Amino acid sequence: MLDSCSAPSLLPVNDALAKLQSAVQSVTSTIKINIDDSDGRILSEDVVATVNVPPVNNSAMDGYAVNLVDLSSDKPKHSSNINLVVVGAAMAGKPYTGRINKGECIRIMTGAPVPTECNAVVMQENVVRQDDVITLSKVPVLHGNIRFCGEDIKTGETLFSARHKIRSVDIGMMASLGIANVTVFQPLTVAVFSTGDELKLLGETLNVGDIYDSNRQTIKAMLKRLNVDVIDLGVIPDNVEAIKNAFIKADQDADAIISSGGVSVGDADFTKDVLSEIGDINFWKVAMKPGKPFAFGLLPNSVFFGLPGNPVSATVTFDILVAPTIIKMMGALPTPNMELTATTLTALKNALAELTSNAESRQLINKVN
Repeated sequence: MLDSCSAPSLLPVNDALAKLQSAVQSVTSTIKINIDDSDGRILSEDVVATVNVPPVNNSAMDGYAVNLVDLSSDKPKHSSNINLVVVGAAMAGKPYTGRINKGECIRIMTGAPVPTECNAVVMQENVVRQDDVITLSKVPVLHGNIRFCGEDIKTGETLFSARHKIRSVDIGMMASLGIANVTVFQPLTVAVFSTGDELKLLGETLNVGDIYDSNRQTIKAMLKRLNVDVIDLGVIPDNVEAIKNAFIKADQDADAIISSGGVSVGDADFTKDVLSEIGDINFWKVAMKPGKPFAFGLLPNSVFFGLPGNPVSATVTFDILVAPTIIKMMGALPTPNMELTATTLTALKNALAELTSNAESRQLINKVN
């Protein structure tokens, strides 16, 4: 839940996001890649159509290509029992190349080019065929069932603008136009590590007080959905030199650094101190629950996001603050967070509120304190 207001030392969420967005720059280096490898990548330049779609006038369905002008000279419009001679056929990829005279037509299949002498396609359901003669039960409208050249996409039309994130359907569209390669921004490299003596890697034996490091796994999975390259630096112990060395290495190899834990106010939370020594802290603590102990700063070659150690807090701050900032750094168009208003069916209470709901409990807490 996001706080609607904040204490003087806490930065409102919208202000924090604005600071993040203004502090980072979009990547500028680009690379040309095959469209097979372009899913999820960010275009660095417009993609422009080089052919028309459809490339020629073609049939929208299976039927018969006819000339309405010739038909109207013989029979009143919409009259039934009109007879035409079938003089050939057109298939997708195999157009009819002969002439079509008055009183003639051709069999045509979906996607086949419509001859210039024809201006409508009769659905096969409205035709009765006997040998090479068809009888029309209904005359189609002018240009009926014909898809015109360039009706969907015209040569020179911009398909996708720069900073567009390519989707799987976009790849299919580009392939249909014969576009084999696109120019995209170079992917970001993000270094990830967790801090804490109590954290253990998956598969290790837990001692009393130990927990498995789950935040790093979650963060890596969320980063992969953003299509960035991830450097996993593992778990760093609560040691000033170890944390400092991790930051220095990450700053040399990555565009952004994400750590989990070490940004609270405990005696062993050294991340803030190290960041102040080797970089600049832009802000620390945001008015949001969960996720208040969130830090952001600048290092010589990269930016730093310090997520809380609580798994829920780490996930929420990544989604609300980090992901939009990473997206900007990737060169993509902004994707505003969705905000919803909800009404709870029951009152929200935290554990302390429930514990202090009666005088006896409050007295007990006062004795303990």
